[in-house]
Amino acid sequence: MIYSTATVPVNAPGQTPLTRAQAWEGLVQKARDARLFFPPDECTRSEIVEESASHLVREATILGDDITEIITFEADTKITFFQVIGPREGAIVNELFEDANGDLQLRFHGYLGLRGKTPNGPEEQAAQAWMDSDKGFKAAIQSTLARTRERVSAPS
Repeated sequence: MIYSTATVPVNAPGQTPLTRAQAWEGLVQKARDARLFFPPDECTRSEIVEESASHLVREATILGDDITEIITFEADTKITFFQVIGPREGAIVNELFEDANGDLQLRFHGYLGLRGKTPNGPEEQAAQAWMDSDKGFKAAIQSTLARTRERVSAPS
């Protein structure tokens, strides 16, 4: 299994500040349409195929992989993406919280396996290394916050 986590401050020095509500809305928008938050050509399809008060079911094509996710929401705090169809199985969590100083943080963490691959084999080890690198979850968080800032500051 792959376990990876990264946390960054929502409002790092020099950045336009986001409120908790704005950061949360960005996470919700990302859950609803991932294409708005990924670099061009990384997410080519993102469709909500089922929606209820408790969850969404999203079908997407991300990095060339067709995936289906059940997405659950804990209001203003946490969104969990359960990958049920695709090359990975498991969950990725996006969580807003205040640290000991009261500063708003965004943490991504995931517990995933690769379908059809040997647990802790070379493919999972490579995926683990990528997720833990500066190109993995940390980059995803920074990209999500940057795109949220762009959307907040765009004229209506």
